[in-house]
Amino acid sequence: MRLLFIVLLLTVQQMTATEFFWGKTGHRVVGEVAQQNIKKSTLKKIEKLLDGQSLALVANFGDDIKSDPRYRKFGSWHYVNIAPGQKYGDEPPYKYGDIVTGIQKCIAVVQDKDASKEDRVFYLKLLIHFVGDLHQPMHVGYAKDKGGNDLQVRWFNKGTNLHRLWDSNMIESYDMSYTELSENLPILSKEEKERIVQGNLLDWVVDSQEIAKDVYASVEVGDKLGYTYMYEHFDTVKMQLEKGGLRLAKLLDEIL
Repeated sequence: MRLLFIVLLLTVQQMTATEFFWGKTGHRVVGEVAQQNIKKSTLKKIEKLLDGQSLALVANFGDDIKSDPRYRKFGSWHYVNIAPGQKYGDEPPYKYGDIVTGIQKCIAVVQDKDASKEDRVFYLKLLIHFVGDLHQPMHVGYAKDKGGNDLQVRWFNKGTNLHRLWDSNMIESYDMSYTELSENLPILSKEEKERIVQGNLLDWVVDSQEIAKDVYASVEVGDKLGYTYMYEHFDTVKMQLEKGGLRLAKLLDEIL
């Protein structure tokens, strides 16, 4: 009986841990794209802070610490809920913070030359993670369904939800490592990359918000999804991963 309880507990913990982030592969892709597009001078500073670790290696730090109660206060920094027809700031801010205030806090600490190296490293790792999260459109979803977590669908005849479908189900079905996926993202011109990185953090929120509306419109509760949905939407997943990496590179160049 005790063994059964432990198994059930671990299952619940695993389900909870997968509900609010790009899968590990997605976050690593964002980190890899950023590393490939960052200035050499910035990369040297990052390598010094991270003791040589790559952006891809630390990209999942924000999720890795979730099981530690000391870091529970950062839970709401992974997302923001914006109601249909609203924009960020129309409603009172969440008292524990959201992905926008979280990114802003990370930027402030990383920029602070008087902050300890330990703090700058901690918030740099979180920043890398949260910029990735921002580009998963369901992280800017609706509160009424917890960013798609309550919208149940089936993926190749297995139960899932809209949030998890975009977090990891499609990426896992694509069956590429993060390096393979990074090498097979859309090939963009210099001008296209420059357009993607234009604007500021709130502009990027609006961009994800618009995509989230399309994602919501793409399914109904109980839909049985598979190859057709993958064909129609995986290019959007790949573009969001690329956007996340390019914008992260721009941000790190600016603050370091």
